[in-house]
Amino acid sequence: MSGADNVVWLGTPAFPEAARTALADTRLRANLRRATGTIRDKRLAVAAELDDWEELRDTAAAVKRRTLRHLDHHLLRLEETVTAAGGTVHWAADAAEANAIVTRLVKATGESEVVKVKSMATQEIGLNEALAEAGIRAYETDLAELIVQLAEDRPSHILVPAIHRGRSEIREIFRREMGEWGRPAPEDLTDEPRDLAEAARLHLREKFLRAKVAVSGANFAAADTGTVVVVESEGNGRMCLTLPETLITVMGIEKVLPSFADLDVFLQLLPRSSTGERMNPYTSLWTGVTEGDGPQNFHLVLLDNGRTATLADEVGRQALSCIRCSACLNVCPVYERTGGHAYGSVYPGPIGAVLTPQLVGVKNAASLPFASTLCGACYDACPVKINIPEVLVHLRAEAVEAKRRDRLLPTTEALVMKAAGAVLGSPRRLAAVQRLAALGARLVARDGRIGALPGPVARWSGTRDTPAPARESLRAWWRRTRTPTSEDARTTAEGKVRR
Repeated sequence: MSGADNVVWLGTPAFPEAARTALADTRLRANLRRATGTIRDKRLAVAAELDDWEELRDTAAAVKRRTLRHLDHHLLRLEETVTAAGGTVHWAADAAEANAIVTRLVKATGESEVVKVKSMATQEIGLNEALAEAGIRAYETDLAELIVQLAEDRPSHILVPAIHRGRSEIREIFRREMGEWGRPAPEDLTDEPRDLAEAARLHLREKFLRAKVAVSGANFAAADTGTVVVVESEGNGRMCLTLPETLITVMGIEKVLPSFADLDVFLQLLPRSSTGERMNPYTSLWTGVTEGDGPQNFHLVLLDNGRTATLADEVGRQALSCIRCSACLNVCPVYERTGGHAYGSVYPGPIGAVLTPQLVGVKNAASLPFASTLCGACYDACPVKINIPEVLVHLRAEAVEAKRRDRLLPTTEALVMKAAGAVLGSPRRLAAVQRLAALGARLVARDGRIGALPGPVARWSGTRDTPAPARESLRAWWRRTRTPTSEDARTTAEGKVRR
């Protein structure tokens, strides 16, 4: 399987082109600005309530670093404890293997439909599509995921997949599509959040009660006890995790934690960073199976799908610490203007810009590391202190190097950079170029500004005005005004002798 197949790639154009289209959608930008601003303000308020917020972040970052260093040990321990508790553990090297495992498990039950808890891992591998090909229908039960599925749309946010949709749009989607799934939306449905949520609740209730199989992701799993954790805000996850007879959980291998006690830190950080809540309304924890209580068959699918390769990168591996809170999306000026679809991956925003290229290979997502201003707001917001700007710069270098290796001749950019290195490496050459630049600037500048220029610099100069270089460089000015005279030198020497 090629690197590009590791993550479901949505087939959109490269980020610059996709972003250009998104920027023209004024309604999208208004929806994003309103939603991200609201979540951002709530997060800041609840984080400020904790005096030890920074200590919690430091602790979480340390736990994640330590876990990744010994990931193999913790995963084997998790397999041991889940199995001892009555569950079954499966290992999936890539998306195809994970989909095959889940499809086989569902078919073994004799069922042709499943209910699903919101899961980035199952979106990553394209599980819904794989199940559909096998004749199995998957019903998303998270409200936002339901909206996306009914509209045959794509998620655009980690936490709020339908963030790009307004309330009136959602009402029309419900009115138009719910009848296809059984219970139609009421004719007098309004766009009030309460009414929309009630329509979804009535629509899904019979599916919860009928379903024999559920599929979920996992936020965390404790290696020492085999306990798996899902946090959510609506209660749909609790229904999926308790009512069906069979539960299949697909979990990225990086979600494991060494001990149950580690949850104390992450269950404080995650809700505050994601929804701006002090705690999640529904936190579901289960360990294997319990006779007469909940699903009687539990399968845990441990998904690699490029994570081991990412782990080998000493700089890039920190992206595996992500707890999918989406705080970085809500503070990112690029995401706020373009939305998630422009990233062309199930992982949008800053974390997607560093995680996706590593999972699919930098060559297959070469534009994503450049989808950032490197302002650092994502690093400041990240509850586990992933240095996203550092990883972005690291991946940019890899993207440039990959492009260089694929070309027989160097690019114009590479030639320019090489020439710049030669100039900047010699004070004499730099001074000569500065003099030439000052002379050339006087020929093309207007009112102290250089406007659009022809040729290879057109793309740069066509979108910005550049100040004309000064007539005299700093070095020349310093030499002219600050070079000591013989009298100055004599006075300085006499002063040193006296001291």
